[in-house]
Amino acid sequence: MAPELIALATAFGIIFLAELPDKTMVATLVLTTRYRAWPVFAGVTAAFAVQCVVAATFGGVLTLLPDRLVAGVVAVLFGVGSFLLLKESFARDDEEESSSSAAPAVSFRRAALTSFGVLFAAEWGDASQLATAALSARYGAPVFVGLGAFLALVAVAGIAVLVGRRIAGRIPTHLIQRVSGVIFAVFAVVAVWQAVVG
Repeated sequence: MAPELIALATAFGIIFLAELPDKTMVATLVLTTRYRAWPVFAGVTAAFAVQCVVAATFGGVLTLLPDRLVAGVVAVLFGVGSFLLLKESFARDDEEESSSSAAPAVSFRRAALTSFGVLFAAEWGDASQLATAALSARYGAPVFVGLGAFLALVAVAGIAVLVGRRIAGRIPTHLIQRVSGVIFAVFAVVAVWQAVVG
């Protein structure tokens, strides 16, 4: 398999796992209960596109630095991502969102812009954005990593929009967050090893 496709598949898998139980899905679920599905999906997809371009570009710039320094930055990014996921998975403040019976009549544009704003803010500095930057630096393929991350985020948003609240009760979110956090920690350790050994 080509290195670019490996980068794309890795980014998709990691980001999908990390975001499935994350605030991205919850925010999309909540927005879908407030507005119609299509404007919400359009807004969150646009937010993900911008966030992935920013993260992949940052990771691509890192490839211009010396290998050991890049490995160190990648280790820090994955370490922070692991910490955020594990911290959130062990938090006891799981809030139950109140459901709304009907979505109000709001224009497509307004619902899409609201969805864009909410998800853009929620994703800024999130574990998935850090992971996208780290993977981009690790593989030196920012376009493919960015594309993989974007597709994973869109897939999570699609699940949230299509399946709705039913999925939240069936997936043990803390378990998925912990598995993702451990995977991030392993990547951080590997990157530290590469930075030290060179």
